[in-house]
Amino acid sequence: METIRQQIIALLTSKEMDARELSQTTGVREKEVYEHLPHIARSVAAQKKRLIIQPARCLTCGYVFQNRTRFTRPGRCPRCKKSHLDQPRYRIS
Repeated sequence: METIRQQIIALLTSKEMDARELSQTTGVREKEVYEHLPHIARSVAAQKKRLIIQPARCLTCGYVFQNRTRFTRPGRCPRCKKSHLDQPRYRIS
């Protein structure tokens, strides 16, 4: 029996996923997935791997949240002020 973090690491090693997909696959709340991601980043760093984040982007104007350090989904676009955003995606390599 794997822990939630071990399950997430296994999933992200095999393919790129967003927090909603991870939540549905592991059976935990999306908010809980966001709480696990910083710990997973530190765990895989010890194994000489990286948690790579494909940043969120605005679906209205195309703004990319390139320098965002938080793992959570942004609330709205700073350029056009809309909240129609694509979720950040995660993978381990």
